[in-house]
Amino acid sequence: MASVAERSGQTEVSDRADGAHDLFATAVEQFGIAADLIGLDDGLRQILGSCKREVTVNFPVKLDDGSVKVVTGHRVQHNAAPGPTKGGIRYHQDVTLSEVKALAMWMTWKCAVVGLPYGGAKGGVEIDPKQLSLGELERLTRRFTTELHPVIGPEVDIPAPDVNTTPQIMAWLMDTYSTNAGRTTPGVVTGKPILLGGSLGRNEATAQGCVFAIEEAHRQHGKKLEGSRVAVQGFGNAGAIAARLLQEQGAIVVAVSDSRGGIVNHRGLDIAAVEDFKRITGSVIDFPAADAISNEDLLEVDCDILIPAALEDQITRENAPHIKAWLIAEAANGPTSPEADDILFERGVVVIPDILANAGGVTVSYFEWVQAMQAYSWTEREVNDRLYRIMTDAYQAVAATSERHGVHLRTGALARAIERVAEFTTVRGIWP
Repeated sequence: MASVAERSGQTEVSDRADGAHDLFATAVEQFGIAADLIGLDDGLRQILGSCKREVTVNFPVKLDDGSVKVVTGHRVQHNAAPGPTKGGIRYHQDVTLSEVKALAMWMTWKCAVVGLPYGGAKGGVEIDPKQLSLGELERLTRRFTTELHPVIGPEVDIPAPDVNTTPQIMAWLMDTYSTNAGRTTPGVVTGKPILLGGSLGRNEATAQGCVFAIEEAHRQHGKKLEGSRVAVQGFGNAGAIAARLLQEQGAIVVAVSDSRGGIVNHRGLDIAAVEDFKRITGSVIDFPAADAISNEDLLEVDCDILIPAALEDQITRENAPHIKAWLIAEAANGPTSPEADDILFERGVVVIPDILANAGGVTVSYFEWVQAMQAYSWTEREVNDRLYRIMTDAYQAVAATSERHGVHLRTGALARAIERVAEFTTVRGIWP
């Protein structure tokens, strides 16, 4: 049997014995800055600064050669006051409980800042999926879903894709949950294939929402997007689609990277050609008509718009003084440290924080969930029109809050989100 540990009310847990960076500490620090700004009382600080539920499971997976591997997975539900919790599941060898807790907290703020009736959750499995066959990946997903069955559901906690997880993996998750429940339950997960009730526009949603936020930032600052130079760290789903959408609007994408390295061409990259090259070779590296660049150097490349779309903790106090972009749009979760935020703010660099910039994914996931609960589908144009209104309204509201308090956009966004979740918590009360 798998072991299950559930803990409640802990705000400081470091799960890395080697002393590596505790991402949850960063999330709590950001929360504290915004809580100070709005004068949040001590009781609400304790509630919102803690995760409601933390589940860790150690479960066996049978490999193709007949051997068995025990794998560790996590699911964290940060706050359920606004409604069911919502958040992705990632498969990555460096997943930690601290990381999943931080991402769950950020999901709560992300849902609140764009006005969705969700609390935040996140999940992760400590595995390198690139080392697994398709069959092994399916068995892992189905076993992990079975372990989580008691704590997920369409009105409880709704998973979605994240790093290294796909619509196919979401299909296995939905099928496993439905089989165990004895009824087809499409609303248990979002990011599904269209055939199984996925929403049109969901695959592009994170990137499209990020681009809508970038467009609004240009309008707010009186700048033109056409001709702007763009660098994208993380040429996966969100990063590649954002690069393509921006290029279609006349922006010049000068650098992109993936986990193996990056490429740069200051005259501009042909994004469609780069996408084809990566599809064939598995990476952007060695793309012709471009020079090699490291992921670290890409962050400091000469550009107007920088899109960190990879993993957390990329922009730090060490490299923040050297970033040349005037606008950073965080398509990844948690790429910027609090110290870097302060440095960038002092330098006049505008940072569209992750809880706003990449909220397009969870927003269209909400649309998918609504469609599943109603057994009704919307057109892609309807989806994108609704997404545009939500992203632009949220950006304008966050910008106004930030200007009123004299703080950067992250603290402004957090302040708005925390006030909203605190109000839900206060009105619902504490019972029993």
